[in-house]
Amino acid sequence: MRTLVNSVTRWDIIFFTRIFRLDGKRLLSSGIPWISHSGNGYYYPLLPLLIYLTVPEKALPFLLAGLVAYGFELPLYKLLKSLIKRDRPCESLENVHKRITPSDRFSFPSGHTAAAFVIVVLLGHFFPWLTLPAILWASLVGFSRIYLGVHYPTDILAGMAVGVLCGLSSLAIIV
Repeated sequence: MRTLVNSVTRWDIIFFTRIFRLDGKRLLSSGIPWISHSGNGYYYPLLPLLIYLTVPEKALPFLLAGLVAYGFELPLYKLLKSLIKRDRPCESLENVHKRITPSDRFSFPSGHTAAAFVIVVLLGHFFPWLTLPAILWASLVGFSRIYLGVHYPTDILAGMAVGVLCGLSSLAIIV
């Protein structure tokens, strides 16, 4: 088991380093912080409002599914962070600095990515034609967190899993 963990950690650092070293690309350095910021939780309440203004009959079910999903996601994400206590790459790797100030101390799982993938599941259910753009956006949110020096790739994968699990669980309850 220890060999598997060491191998995963080694690959995690290799992939992290390759993404983090993309620094200096003008498009990345200007666009990535905005993409990361778009995954902040305080934007999510705007979605039901936008849905209400465009497709009112779907607004309430979307809102309820979102409330249930985030009711699962936030405690699960916080519990995993407090149990695992994985230091962020900017804290544990040499020559790595944070390009933004993270909202908390630990990195596993990525809360931004988890929340973004909740949105993927909900939009995919209520508006299937938005599935691909939502996946692209949520994946870019995850990528941005690596590029900014605050998450490892496995933090992103775990965040994706948490988000999808919570989104699907809420749909199973609400729909």
